[in-house]
Amino acid sequence: MSTRTVEQDLGRARKGVGVAGPGRPGRPAPRRPGASTFTLLAFAAPAIILLVLLNLYPVLYAGYQSLRDGSLISAGDFVGAENYLKVLSNPEFWASARFTVVFTLVGVFGSWLVGLALAILLKTKVPGSTLFKVLLLLPWVVPVVVSATAWNWLVATPQSPLPILAEALGLGNVLFLANPTLAQVTVCVFKVWISFPFMMMMMGAALASVDNNVYEAARVDGASRWQELTSITLPMISRSTYISWILMTIFCVNDFPTIFLLTGGGPVNATQSLVVMAYNTVFQNFNTGTGVAIAFVMTLVLIIISVALFRQIRKVQIL
Repeated sequence: MSTRTVEQDLGRARKGVGVAGPGRPGRPAPRRPGASTFTLLAFAAPAIILLVLLNLYPVLYAGYQSLRDGSLISAGDFVGAENYLKVLSNPEFWASARFTVVFTLVGVFGSWLVGLALAILLKTKVPGSTLFKVLLLLPWVVPVVVSATAWNWLVATPQSPLPILAEALGLGNVLFLANPTLAQVTVCVFKVWISFPFMMMMMGAALASVDNNVYEAARVDGASRWQELTSITLPMISRSTYISWILMTIFCVNDFPTIFLLTGGGPVNATQSLVVMAYNTVFQNFNTGTGVAIAFVMTLVLIIISVALFRQIRKVQIL
């Protein structure tokens, strides 16, 4: 039997000393990796391996293809960085890059402005606001094939409604998809039309987190609506705004069906973005190495833009 008494144990407890022996109060003993840690790793290993195989392997193999002059059925010979040099020296690549930049800027900021305006409008008590929200989501919910078909019916031929309307207004025979400039404008407007519901949802969720008491205090101080927007609303939803910009930038740069279904990249490659150019290079010209090199250049640009916007998010979190 132990010689320690209950009084001794209580005295040791009052001094912060455990019954089992002395220790440092307030400092738990360091945890050492045991069987439970290895068990968790063993359970997680299959999922980690699967993610690596599904994501890392295709990227590595695509990088391997970009360094060769192969086709869809043959890997070809190793050419090193020749494909990248060929891409960067191709005037068609830079023309597609310029349109991709314009398409992305209009798609991101155009849809953001429309979505923010609608989110602010629907935040007020408007009769039937729920029905309006559902109807405004339709351009995003409807499959892009259906939307592109509807827009083709509206603008594609001289017998379409919008060319007939333009001719009736005295603007002449306006062919929206045959004129390079009008085709670019049409594609950008179409992108804003199918993307603003996403921005409206993002901005609506961000606005819902802003306390109304802040607006009431600003009104008491005599702030105008514009001052409320620029000094309260935009700063307080800036984190959500940057996140939505990142997502929409990725969507626009990688948007293949919108352009391909509406114009196919024409006329005379006026609406050919980088992703459409990469598709044509690989699946129509059967030049896999150059097409994959274009895709890697796109990926590098997206990474740079995403990192820049994520730094802005971190600054907002610090503030």
